[in-house]
Amino acid sequence: MDEFVFARILHVLGVILWIGGVAMVTTVLLPILARMKPAAEAMDFFAQFRRRFAAQARFSTLFVGVTGFYMVYLLDAWQRFTQWQYWWMHAMILIWLLFSIMLFVMEPRGRRQQVSASIQKNISAETFARIQRKHLTLLLLSLITIAGAVAGSHGWLIPGG
Repeated sequence: MDEFVFARILHVLGVILWIGGVAMVTTVLLPILARMKPAAEAMDFFAQFRRRFAAQARFSTLFVGVTGFYMVYLLDAWQRFTQWQYWWMHAMILIWLLFSIMLFVMEPRGRRQQVSASIQKNISAETFARIQRKHLTLLLLSLITIAGAVAGSHGWLIPGG
């Protein structure tokens, strides 16, 4: 079981880097950028920050996926995906898939599509509020999933079936 403990330690560290970064962007960076003037300058800064953070997030997300898969393999816990008491395992995969699609598909595609000067002029605080709402939704779903995973992995399961 030492192998499993080591995999779990690595998995949790990866989650901390990944979701901790999402929390920082959502609760600290985006509110500051929403108040910056001019908004186009704030968007330029956010684009630079996002490129740098995306590299860390991609690595962390990939790392979490590999270690998570490895733990399921070590435990031979595939049957848990057929039991609703282990809802948090499904949620972990869903969150992982959402972020992976965003980081490996949508973000690179968005980066290739340069924002035109006319769109840059129309960037407002509402743009950052919309971005922050999306980040907040993902953060809350992530935190619920983390809470469920911690509780479930320590035996606090929903009784039944």
